[in-house]
Amino acid sequence: MATKKRNEAEPEAETHVSNGGSHEKKKKKKHKTRDKEQKSFVADGDDVTPPTVTIALPGSIIDNTQSFELATRLAGQIARAATIFRIDEVIIFDNQSESMADSDVTPKDTSDENESGAAFLIRILKYLETPQYLRKALFQKHNSLRFVGLLPPLDAPHHLRKHEWGPYREGVTLMQQAPSSGSTLVDVGLSKNVVIDQALEPGTRVTLAMGTNRRLDDEPRAVVSSSKPREEGMYWGYKVRYAANISLALNGCPYKGGYDYLIGTSEHGNIVKSSELRLPSFRHLLIAFGGLAGLEECVEVDKNLKGKKPRDIFNTYLNICPHQGSRTIRTEEAIFICLQYFQEPIDRVLHA
Repeated sequence: MATKKRNEAEPEAETHVSNGGSHEKKKKKKHKTRDKEQKSFVADGDDVTPPTVTIALPGSIIDNTQSFELATRLAGQIARAATIFRIDEVIIFDNQSESMADSDVTPKDTSDENESGAAFLIRILKYLETPQYLRKALFQKHNSLRFVGLLPPLDAPHHLRKHEWGPYREGVTLMQQAPSSGSTLVDVGLSKNVVIDQALEPGTRVTLAMGTNRRLDDEPRAVVSSSKPREEGMYWGYKVRYAANISLALNGCPYKGGYDYLIGTSEHGNIVKSSELRLPSFRHLLIAFGGLAGLEECVEVDKNLKGKKPRDIFNTYLNICPHQGSRTIRTEEAIFICLQYFQEPIDRVLHA
Protein backbone atom coordinates (compact mmCIF):
# COMPACT_ATOMS: atom_id res chain seq x y z
CA MET A 1 0.00 0.00 0.00
CA ALA A 2 1.95 3.03 1.07
CA THR A 3 5.42 3.14 -0.43
CA LYS A 4 6.92 2.29 2.92
CA LYS A 5 5.97 -0.97 4.62
CA ARG A 6 3.88 -0.72 7.75
CA ASN A 7 5.47 -2.20 10.83
CA GLU A 8 3.08 -3.36 13.53
CA ALA A 9 5.71 -2.56 16.16
CA GLU A 10 6.13 1.05 15.09
CA PRO A 11 4.26 3.71 17.05
CA GLU A 12 1.48 5.28 15.00
CA ALA A 13 2.22 8.75 13.80
CA GLU A 14 -0.40 11.39 14.46
CA THR A 15 -2.38 12.42 11.40
CA HIS A 16 -2.88 16.05 12.25
CA VAL A 17 -5.44 17.98 10.44
CA SER A 18 -6.01 21.55 10.54
CA ASN A 19 -9.26 21.86 12.17
CA GLY A 20 -11.03 24.43 10.36
CA GLY A 21 -11.12 28.05 9.91
CA SER A 22 -13.58 30.86 10.19
CA HIS A 23 -15.46 33.47 8.25
CA GLU A 24 -13.24 36.40 7.48
CA LYS A 25 -14.71 39.66 8.62
CA LYS A 26 -12.76 41.67 6.06
CA LYS A 27 -12.55 40.12 2.62
CA LYS A 28 -9.96 41.01 0.08
CA LYS A 29 -11.05 42.76 -3.10
CA LYS A 30 -10.58 39.71 -5.26
CA HIS A 31 -12.76 37.67 -2.93
CA LYS A 32 -15.49 40.30 -3.25
CA THR A 33 -15.22 40.09 -7.03
CA ARG A 34 -15.32 36.31 -6.91
CA ASP A 35 -18.39 36.39 -4.64
CA LYS A 36 -20.22 38.58 -7.18
CA GLU A 37 -19.34 36.13 -9.94
CA GLN A 38 -20.59 33.27 -7.77
CA LYS A 39 -23.95 34.94 -7.16
CA SER A 40 -24.30 35.52 -10.88
CA PHE A 41 -23.50 31.87 -11.58
CA VAL A 42 -26.06 30.69 -9.05
CA ALA A 43 -28.72 32.88 -10.62
CA ASP A 44 -27.93 31.77 -14.17
CA GLY A 45 -27.07 28.13 -13.44
CA ASP A 46 -29.03 25.01 -14.19
CA ASP A 47 -31.82 24.84 -11.61
CA VAL A 48 -32.43 21.15 -12.33
CA THR A 49 -29.11 20.03 -10.88
CA PRO A 50 -29.20 20.22 -7.07
CA PRO A 51 -26.32 21.94 -5.22
CA THR A 52 -23.39 19.66 -4.42
CA VAL A 53 -20.96 19.40 -1.51
CA THR A 54 -17.42 18.13 -2.10
CA ILE A 55 -14.69 17.28 0.39
CA ALA A 56 -10.98 17.20 -0.51
CA LEU A 57 -8.25 15.55 1.55
CA PRO A 58 -4.67 14.34 1.02
CA GLY A 59 -3.97 10.67 0.36
CA SER A 60 -0.85 10.98 2.54
CA ILE A 61 -2.94 10.48 5.69
CA ILE A 62 -2.86 6.75 4.89
CA ASP A 63 0.94 6.65 4.99
CA ASN A 64 0.99 7.30 8.74
CA THR A 65 -1.02 4.23 9.71
CA GLN A 66 0.71 1.24 11.29
CA SER A 67 -0.88 -1.55 9.28
CA PHE A 68 -3.17 -2.38 6.37
CA GLU A 69 -5.96 -3.13 8.82
CA LEU A 70 -5.73 0.29 10.50
CA ALA A 71 -5.43 1.98 7.10
CA THR A 72 -8.57 0.17 5.96
CA ARG A 73 -10.45 1.25 9.07
CA LEU A 74 -9.39 4.87 8.48
CA ALA A 75 -10.69 4.71 4.91
CA GLY A 76 -13.92 3.22 6.23
CA GLN A 77 -14.36 6.15 8.62
CA ILE A 78 -14.03 8.60 5.74
CA ALA A 79 -16.54 6.67 3.64
CA ARG A 80 -18.99 6.56 6.55
CA ALA A 81 -18.65 10.32 7.16
CA ALA A 82 -19.17 11.09 3.47
CA THR A 83 -22.32 8.96 3.40
CA ILE A 84 -23.80 10.14 6.71
CA PHE A 85 -23.44 13.78 5.68
CA ARG A 86 -24.59 13.22 2.06
CA ILE A 87 -21.32 14.24 0.41
CA ASP A 88 -21.52 14.20 -3.40
CA GLU A 89 -17.81 14.04 -4.26
CA VAL A 90 -14.63 13.02 -2.45
CA ILE A 91 -11.32 14.27 -3.87
CA ILE A 92 -8.11 12.53 -2.85
CA PHE A 93 -5.08 14.64 -3.74
CA ASP A 94 -1.34 14.12 -3.63
CA ASN A 95 1.24 16.78 -2.82
CA GLN A 96 3.00 16.78 -6.18
CA SER A 97 4.71 20.08 -6.91
CA GLU A 98 3.61 20.30 -10.54
CA SER A 99 0.26 19.52 -12.14
CA MET A 100 -0.07 16.93 -14.85
CA ALA A 101 -1.66 17.85 -18.17
CA ASP A 102 -4.75 15.77 -17.46
CA SER A 103 -6.56 16.42 -14.20
CA ASP A 104 -8.42 13.12 -14.46
CA VAL A 105 -5.35 10.99 -13.91
CA THR A 106 -5.03 8.10 -11.51
CA PRO A 107 -2.46 7.84 -8.74
CA LYS A 108 0.76 5.99 -9.44
CA ASP A 109 2.09 2.88 -7.68
CA THR A 110 -1.13 0.91 -7.90
CA SER A 111 0.42 -2.57 -7.80
CA ASP A 112 -0.54 -4.93 -5.00
CA GLU A 113 2.84 -4.64 -3.31
CA ASN A 114 3.56 -0.94 -3.68
CA GLU A 115 0.31 1.04 -3.70
CA SER A 116 0.46 4.70 -2.73
CA GLY A 117 -1.68 6.09 0.05
CA ALA A 118 -3.85 7.99 -2.43
CA ALA A 119 -4.41 4.91 -4.62
CA PHE A 120 -5.23 2.78 -1.56
CA LEU A 121 -7.72 5.30 -0.22
CA ILE A 122 -9.42 5.74 -3.61
CA ARG A 123 -9.77 1.97 -4.05
CA ILE A 124 -11.40 1.50 -0.63
CA LEU A 125 -13.72 4.50 -1.03
CA LYS A 126 -14.92 3.32 -4.44
CA TYR A 127 -15.37 -0.23 -3.20
CA LEU A 128 -17.46 0.81 -0.19
CA GLU A 129 -19.64 3.16 -2.28
CA THR A 130 -20.51 0.31 -4.68
CA PRO A 131 -23.61 -1.74 -3.74
CA GLN A 132 -22.58 -5.10 -2.31
CA TYR A 133 -24.18 -7.15 -5.11
CA LEU A 134 -22.04 -5.38 -7.74
CA ARG A 135 -18.64 -5.59 -6.08
CA LYS A 136 -17.62 -9.02 -7.33
CA ALA A 137 -18.27 -7.99 -10.93
CA LEU A 138 -16.66 -4.55 -10.71
CA PHE A 139 -13.61 -5.21 -8.49
CA GLN A 140 -10.85 -7.72 -8.99
CA LYS A 141 -9.15 -9.31 -6.00
CA HIS A 142 -6.55 -6.93 -4.62
CA ASN A 143 -4.21 -6.93 -1.66
CA SER A 144 -5.57 -3.59 -0.46
CA LEU A 145 -9.09 -5.01 -0.15
CA ARG A 146 -8.26 -7.88 2.15
CA PHE A 147 -9.61 -6.21 5.33
CA VAL A 148 -12.74 -4.55 3.89
CA GLY A 149 -14.89 -7.28 5.42
CA LEU A 150 -14.16 -5.77 8.85
CA LEU A 151 -15.77 -2.44 7.95
CA PRO A 152 -19.36 -1.51 8.77
CA PRO A 153 -21.54 -1.14 5.66
CA LEU A 154 -22.41 2.33 4.41
CA ASP A 155 -26.07 1.30 4.10
CA ALA A 156 -26.65 4.14 1.63
CA PRO A 157 -30.06 4.47 -0.12
CA HIS A 158 -28.69 2.89 -3.33
CA HIS A 159 -27.43 -0.17 -1.42
CA LEU A 160 -30.79 -1.89 -1.77
CA ARG A 161 -31.28 -5.40 -0.44
CA LYS A 162 -32.62 -8.29 -2.49
CA HIS A 163 -36.17 -7.97 -1.08
CA GLU A 164 -36.33 -4.18 -1.41
CA TRP A 165 -37.83 -2.26 -4.31
CA GLY A 166 -36.91 1.29 -5.22
CA PRO A 167 -37.62 3.71 -8.09
CA TYR A 168 -33.96 3.40 -9.12
CA ARG A 169 -31.38 0.68 -8.80
CA GLU A 170 -27.69 0.32 -9.60
CA GLY A 171 -26.75 -2.54 -11.89
CA VAL A 172 -23.94 -4.06 -13.94
CA THR A 173 -24.24 -5.26 -17.54
CA LEU A 174 -23.70 -8.99 -18.14
CA MET A 175 -22.12 -11.11 -20.85
CA GLN A 176 -25.18 -13.36 -21.21
CA GLN A 177 -27.22 -12.99 -24.37
CA ALA A 178 -30.32 -10.80 -24.04
CA PRO A 179 -33.60 -11.74 -25.80
CA SER A 180 -32.90 -9.32 -28.69
CA SER A 181 -29.63 -8.25 -30.29
CA GLY A 182 -30.12 -4.58 -29.35
CA SER A 183 -30.67 -5.41 -25.68
CA THR A 184 -28.45 -6.14 -22.69
CA LEU A 185 -29.03 -8.13 -19.52
CA VAL A 186 -28.32 -6.26 -16.28
CA ASP A 187 -27.79 -7.64 -12.78
CA VAL A 188 -29.54 -5.29 -10.33
CA GLY A 189 -29.30 -7.53 -7.29
CA LEU A 190 -32.83 -9.00 -7.58
CA SER A 191 -33.99 -12.59 -8.07
CA LYS A 192 -33.87 -12.13 -11.86
CA ASN A 193 -31.78 -10.06 -14.23
CA VAL A 194 -33.52 -7.24 -16.10
CA VAL A 195 -33.30 -6.14 -19.72
CA ILE A 196 -32.40 -2.71 -21.12
CA ASP A 197 -32.97 -1.63 -24.74
CA GLN A 198 -29.32 -0.77 -25.30
CA ALA A 199 -26.29 -2.79 -26.34
CA LEU A 200 -23.63 -2.06 -23.70
CA GLU A 201 -20.25 -3.61 -22.95
CA PRO A 202 -20.26 -6.22 -20.16
CA GLY A 203 -19.08 -4.98 -16.78
CA THR A 204 -20.53 -1.48 -17.17
CA ARG A 205 -22.16 0.05 -14.09
CA VAL A 206 -25.51 1.66 -14.88
CA THR A 207 -28.38 3.35 -13.03
CA LEU A 208 -31.81 2.03 -14.00
CA ALA A 209 -35.26 3.51 -13.53
CA MET A 210 -37.21 0.54 -12.15
CA GLY A 211 -40.70 2.06 -12.21
CA THR A 212 -43.54 0.48 -10.25
CA ASN A 213 -43.99 -2.77 -12.20
CA ARG A 214 -42.30 -5.46 -10.14
CA ARG A 215 -42.71 -8.17 -12.79
CA LEU A 216 -39.14 -8.26 -14.06
CA ASP A 217 -39.98 -10.12 -17.29
CA ASP A 218 -42.67 -7.72 -18.49
CA GLU A 219 -40.79 -4.70 -19.82
CA PRO A 220 -37.27 -3.37 -20.39
CA ARG A 221 -35.95 -0.86 -17.85
CA ALA A 222 -34.54 2.51 -18.82
CA VAL A 223 -30.93 3.56 -18.23
CA VAL A 224 -30.78 7.02 -16.64
CA SER A 225 -28.02 9.38 -15.55
CA SER A 226 -26.49 8.56 -12.18
CA SER A 227 -27.51 12.08 -11.14
CA LYS A 228 -31.20 11.43 -11.81
CA PRO A 229 -32.02 10.10 -8.30
CA ARG A 230 -30.32 13.17 -6.79
CA GLU A 231 -32.49 15.45 -8.90
CA GLU A 232 -35.48 13.87 -7.17
CA GLY A 233 -34.06 14.51 -3.71
CA MET A 234 -32.46 11.12 -3.06
CA TYR A 235 -28.90 10.71 -1.83
CA TRP A 236 -27.18 8.37 -4.28
CA GLY A 237 -23.64 7.98 -2.95
CA TYR A 238 -20.43 9.89 -3.66
CA LYS A 239 -18.09 10.07 -6.63
CA VAL A 240 -14.33 9.76 -6.08
CA ARG A 241 -11.79 11.87 -7.94
CA TYR A 242 -7.97 11.94 -7.85
CA ALA A 243 -5.88 15.11 -8.14
CA ALA A 244 -2.09 15.35 -8.30
CA ASN A 245 -2.09 18.38 -5.99
CA ILE A 246 -4.42 20.76 -4.25
CA SER A 247 -4.64 23.23 -7.15
CA LEU A 248 -5.95 20.45 -9.42
CA ALA A 249 -8.35 19.45 -6.67
CA LEU A 250 -9.79 22.98 -6.60
CA ASN A 251 -9.74 23.61 -10.35
CA GLY A 252 -10.65 20.21 -11.82
CA CYS A 253 -14.33 20.38 -10.91
CA PRO A 254 -16.49 17.94 -12.96
CA TYR A 255 -19.57 20.11 -12.49
CA LYS A 256 -20.64 22.88 -14.85
CA GLY A 257 -19.33 26.24 -13.67
CA GLY A 258 -16.80 24.79 -11.23
CA TYR A 259 -16.74 25.12 -7.46
CA ASP A 260 -18.23 28.48 -6.64
CA TYR A 261 -17.38 28.53 -2.92
CA LEU A 262 -14.20 27.17 -1.33
CA ILE A 263 -13.72 26.54 2.40
CA GLY A 264 -10.38 25.67 3.95
CA THR A 265 -10.12 24.12 7.42
CA SER A 266 -7.14 24.85 9.65
CA GLU A 267 -6.19 25.44 13.26
CA HIS A 268 -4.84 28.76 11.93
CA GLY A 269 -8.22 29.77 10.51
CA ASN A 270 -10.73 32.23 11.91
CA ILE A 271 -13.12 31.20 14.67
CA VAL A 272 -16.86 31.47 14.09
CA LYS A 273 -19.67 29.58 15.80
CA SER A 274 -21.66 27.32 13.52
CA SER A 275 -24.87 29.18 14.39
CA GLU A 276 -23.26 32.48 13.32
CA LEU A 277 -21.64 31.31 10.08
CA ARG A 278 -23.44 32.64 7.01
CA LEU A 279 -22.59 31.04 3.68
CA PRO A 280 -23.62 32.63 0.38
CA SER A 281 -25.82 30.80 -2.10
CA PHE A 282 -23.74 28.16 -3.89
CA ARG A 283 -24.08 25.53 -6.57
CA HIS A 284 -20.93 23.54 -5.84
CA LEU A 285 -19.32 23.89 -2.41
CA LEU A 286 -15.87 22.45 -1.63
CA ILE A 287 -14.45 21.87 1.86
CA ALA A 288 -10.72 21.11 2.01
CA PHE A 289 -8.80 19.31 4.76
CA GLY A 290 -5.05 19.15 5.29
CA GLY A 291 -2.81 16.31 6.35
CA LEU A 292 -0.06 15.96 8.93
CA ALA A 293 1.16 19.55 8.45
CA GLY A 294 -2.19 21.03 7.48
CA LEU A 295 -3.37 22.83 4.36
CA GLU A 296 -0.46 25.26 4.67
CA GLU A 297 2.00 22.58 3.55
CA CYS A 298 -0.29 21.43 0.73
CA VAL A 299 -0.37 24.97 -0.67
CA GLU A 300 3.35 25.58 -0.12
CA VAL A 301 4.54 22.56 -2.13
CA ASP A 302 2.20 23.25 -5.09
CA LYS A 303 4.13 25.27 -7.69
CA ASN A 304 0.88 26.44 -9.24
CA LEU A 305 0.19 28.32 -6.02
CA LYS A 306 3.68 29.76 -5.56
CA GLY A 307 3.68 32.79 -3.27
CA LYS A 308 0.10 32.26 -2.16
CA LYS A 309 -1.23 31.54 1.28
CA PRO A 310 -4.33 29.47 2.04
CA ARG A 311 -6.27 32.64 2.86
CA ASP A 312 -5.61 33.82 -0.72
CA ILE A 313 -7.13 30.65 -2.18
CA PHE A 314 -10.21 29.95 -0.06
CA ASN A 315 -13.26 32.15 0.30
CA THR A 316 -13.42 31.19 3.96
CA TYR A 317 -10.68 29.81 6.20
CA LEU A 318 -12.09 28.30 9.39
CA ASN A 319 -10.98 26.78 12.68
CA ILE A 320 -14.01 24.78 13.69
CA CYS A 321 -12.59 23.23 16.89
CA PRO A 322 -10.69 26.07 18.58
CA HIS A 323 -10.65 24.64 22.12
CA GLN A 324 -9.34 21.15 21.38
CA GLY A 325 -7.91 19.20 24.29
CA SER A 326 -5.56 17.12 22.13
CA ARG A 327 -2.63 18.77 20.40
CA THR A 328 -3.65 17.08 17.19
CA ILE A 329 -6.91 16.29 15.47
CA ARG A 330 -6.60 13.50 12.98
CA THR A 331 -8.00 14.02 9.50
CA GLU A 332 -10.66 11.33 9.84
CA GLU A 333 -11.77 12.96 13.11
CA ALA A 334 -11.72 16.44 11.60
CA ILE A 335 -14.01 15.35 8.78
CA PHE A 336 -16.73 14.26 11.20
CA ILE A 337 -16.31 17.40 13.33
CA CYS A 338 -16.35 19.73 10.30
CA LEU A 339 -19.27 18.14 8.51
CA GLN A 340 -21.38 18.31 11.65
CA TYR A 341 -20.30 21.95 12.12
CA PHE A 342 -21.39 22.80 8.55
CA GLN A 343 -24.77 21.03 8.78
CA GLU A 344 -26.68 24.09 9.97
CA PRO A 345 -24.98 26.72 7.73
CA ILE A 346 -25.44 24.54 4.63
CA ASP A 347 -29.08 23.78 5.49
CA ARG A 348 -29.77 27.51 5.83
CA VAL A 349 -28.55 28.02 2.26
CA LEU A 350 -30.34 25.02 0.75
CA HIS A 351 -33.66 25.77 2.41
CA ALA A 352 -33.61 29.55 2.14
